[in-house]
Formats: sequence, C-alpha cells, structure tokens
Amino acid sequence: MPVQTFTSGRIRKADYDTASRQLELHWDNRQVLAYKQVPEEVFRRLCRAPNPATYWEDRIAEEYPKGQPRAGARDGDAARRIEDLFGGGGGTGDT
Repeated sequence: MPVQTFTSGRIRKADYDTASRQLELHWDNRQVLAYKQVPEEVFRRLCRAPNPATYWEDRIAEEYPKGQPRAGARDGDAARRIEDLFGGGGGTGDT
C-alpha cells in the first residue's frame, strides 16, 4: 500500500490501497477521511501537489464517495489518547 507523508499543511499522511482503490487522508486534527474508487493517478497527483489540501478540496472531496477508514487507520491516535489519559513513561515501579 503506497503511503505518502507530508511535513507541512493540514494533511499529514495519505494511504492508498491499490487493490480496493481506497484513499485515506490523515489530517493534522487527527481526523481520518476515506474515499472509495479513487484512481491511482489521483493519488499520485495529490502527492505531487504544491498544496495537497487544496488539491483534495478541488479534485477529491466532492468527486469520490466517502468510505470507512480501515480498522488500523487510527491505532496511533488510540495510543496517544491512552498516553494522554494515563500518562506515558512505562510505569512507576510500584507493586
């Protein structure tokens, strides 16, 4: 599955599944949006766009049906929420 990470802008990561033609966009607010039936060329153009969020708005958002993000698409977010709730650092050593 091709993955593209972005270091600036609102989109942080784009995952594309070539078999199902599903595109998943991971945003800076931790939201994940999925789109079905997206041609691979659209994914490539998104990755090369000077502003991926603008490309998404102009060429993807209203053109392709929304889908459900894969079950593992938010695993990193769940780990962060658990750390936020209970704190990180691996424990206190108390028994």
